[in-house]
Amino acid sequence: MNDRAYFYGTGRRKTTVARVRLYPGQGPVVVNGKPFDELFLGEGLRREILKPLMVTDTLDRFNVSIKVAGGGDSGRAGAIRHGIARALVQADESLKPVLRRHGLLTRDPRMKERKKYGLVRARKAKQYTKR
Repeated sequence: MNDRAYFYGTGRRKTTVARVRLYPGQGPVVVNGKPFDELFLGEGLRREILKPLMVTDTLDRFNVSIKVAGGGDSGRAGAIRHGIARALVQADESLKPVLRRHGLLTRDPRMKERKKYGLVRARKAKQYTKR
């Protein structure tokens, strides 16, 4: 690690963007000024957010400060996870193969499909009536 004040990573998922900063420290995760336990109530989402830190065994080495905007809970968790993984690579390049192997550096390209004209949603059509 070098002597920078923090390491930065941008994570994206669906329409959500997360700006992640990793500071050397003991490990509290703060999202938009609040502890992430308050914002993400589900255990699965919490585990997903912390996965890059658990896989690389750096959970107690960094304080994580996150600004996240857009999307819902699932998109936010995915964007935060992606941002943390990218920031960890900034902090230590030797972690990149481990993160890559677990698929944490790949941006999830799936987006909501646009609504088409004549349909109710992207693919759902009105019910056909014969008579």
